Amino acid sequence: MMRLSISTGVAALMFCAPIVGAQTTTPADTTKPAAKITIPLDFSGVVFGNYQYQGAAGPNKGQNKFDVERAYLTFKMPAGDRASIRITGDLYQQTTPGTSSYYKGWMLRAKYAYLQYDFLKATKPSDWAFTSRIGLVHTMLIDHEENFWPRWMSLTPIERAGFFSSADAGIAGIVTLPNKMGELYTAITNGSGYASRETDRFKDYQARLTLTPLTASEMTYLRTFAIDGWVYRGALASKFVNGGAGEIGPIGSGLDRNRYGVFVGIRDPRLVVGVDYAQRQDGGDTGANTVASPRGVADSTGRLVAGYVVAKPFRMMDAKSSIPLGIVLRYDQVTPNTSTSPKINTFIGGLSWDLNSKTSLSFDYQEATPANGAPVAPTKTYFMHWVANF
Repeated sequence: MMRLSISTGVAALMFCAPIVGAQTTTPADTTKPAAKITIPLDFSGVVFGNYQYQGAAGPNKGQNKFDVERAYLTFKMPAGDRASIRITGDLYQQTTPGTSSYYKGWMLRAKYAYLQYDFLKATKPSDWAFTSRIGLVHTMLIDHEENFWPRWMSLTPIERAGFFSSADAGIAGIVTLPNKMGELYTAITNGSGYASRETDRFKDYQARLTLTPLTASEMTYLRTFAIDGWVYRGALASKFVNGGAGEIGPIGSGLDRNRYGVFVGIRDPRLVVGVDYAQRQDGGDTGANTVASPRGVADSTGRLVAGYVVAKPFRMMDAKSSIPLGIVLRYDQVTPNTSTSPKINTFIGGLSWDLNSKTSLSFDYQEATPANGAPVAPTKTYFMHWVANF
């Protein structure tokens, strides 16, 4: 934690400084030392980027670039008894259409910006705890899974598949179970994500229950075993909500935007294993909302299955090994619509090396392959990733 000290007597001390060349004797300073005000300010951050080379056949083959994917700067500070604030700035590359497709500049926006109030604090392991947050808050799963998967190499499977954003404006409540047995995270959010403003009157409701029942196990690997069940229910406004020319009228009901899933993982410094299963249901408008072509609603259901392993083989064989080599393997299969057969298969494989406890490199290969007619171009990319925490 970084603490800022402010001296209240700086100006007075400046006037008490001896004047060069003066012959008079300066009387002894009998004033008390200036009081110091200590402000507890917790500042941290992470920055990660890559060098990438496109290997897929086609017009983009051979394209390569250096890129800084993200820089997150986080400030935390008390805001009175039981209250605190957190602000995380997100430095990212602009992708607005119409600018250069290769370099589009850099922007800074808020990712997290919330007031936290601790209604119930745990003073011993057997205590319960309850915390609330309001503002730009975490959604219930993605940030949690980033404790397992190395975000600096790729988005988590849920975020990469576009199920929902990692942060949103709203209110959240976190119940921490006693004896490190897990937590319950609930939230009500706008649903548009932290990068967009609210565009309709509908809100999204989400909850995750995490259980860690083996924290007292004699097997080290099993102590971090976690199983999550989560649900996300929301809605979007119909495209006919404003009742344009020729339409029968505005539409007041929303279109379903529902998701649910299960995550199982182990998070040990020597071995991380994660498995995701998730489904999504999205409602869509049909027809033209006219007498000749009445409006209808058609639901589509998508599915995600993913699994990954991050292993430190030398440290698995010898916990005292100083060789920080890691092996990373991951496979995602996304079915955008289960009523049809197209699928998108993603493979990530590579080696990582920890330069120290806060800085790492990886050399990895990432491939996305459409199957059964999925309308997505195949990609084959070679990466050198890097990350630094501070």
